[in-house]
Amino acid sequence: MIEVKNLKKIYQMNAENQVFALNDISFTAETKEMVAIIGSSGSGKSTLLNILGGLDRVYEGQVIVDNKDIKDYNPNIYHRFKVGTIFQQFNLISALNVLENVLLPLKFGKQLTGKESEDRAKYLLDKVGLSDRLKHKPNELSGGQMQRVAIARALIAKPEILLADEPTGNLDSVTGKEIMHLLFELNAEENMTMFLVTHDLHLAEGIDRKLFLRDGKLVNNI
Repeated sequence: MIEVKNLKKIYQMNAENQVFALNDISFTAETKEMVAIIGSSGSGKSTLLNILGGLDRVYEGQVIVDNKDIKDYNPNIYHRFKVGTIFQQFNLISALNVLENVLLPLKFGKQLTGKESEDRAKYLLDKVGLSDRLKHKPNELSGGQMQRVAIARALIAKPEILLADEPTGNLDSVTGKEIMHLLFELNAEENMTMFLVTHDLHLAEGIDRKLFLRDGKLVNNI
């Protein structure tokens, strides 16, 4: 379970002015739960995502994962194995092929043997429909295919938490729906907690749990 307690992130603009990027945010999320974080630009979505991902460690309040404050985790272990992130921009390495891109996070740790790593990568690429694209480079793929590679890469280390940051933002509507369907399926099969960050209410359709952010605060709707 994930528990966020009285989370505050303040930017001190000058001696007199400060901005609350997050203002006393509290919520819980259960294992296997899929949670949509919805809000317009500037609402605090990205700030919350960065904190959940362990990228921003300067804040007030607590984020508890598996009964442990995330600040008490080794940052490298947390980033590589506790949490996976899907970015809007894909962030694939152009010089690497599909299989190599998916395997990349495991190059920095010994969680799996070489054969186990490759088997895991091939399994995930089959799940996302790219088993016939293992040796292709990113520039040989469509936008939807690149996002599918990014999803497989985010899942390679079997994270307990998956953060999806506007995962369909660079895709057409049809491909976006396919990616969302895939995320629903993988969320159930991989037994992880997923946070989907979006400004689009339609994208969050089918997700029972929705957190609405406005001006750094949780609200009932937007």
